[in-house]
Amino acid sequence: MTKLPRAPFERILKKAGAQRVSEGAMDEFAKVMEERIFEVAKQAAILAKHAGRKTILDSDVRMACRKA
Repeated sequence: MTKLPRAPFERILKKAGAQRVSEGAMDEFAKVMEERIFEVAKQAAILAKHAGRKTILDSDVRMACRKA
């Protein structure tokens, strides 16, 4: 079970073209996305720290997305 609410993930899947989404698919999608989000956040924090900052900037997140 993920820590994030499932409804936004269902909306994303439907916006991507799915007419219906099973509970299992929604749970798995949420799990995969939560893992990806955590990796991006971790990389962004590393980049900010490397730059000598405590604050994560939008540029850190963009760069982390390219790396993760």
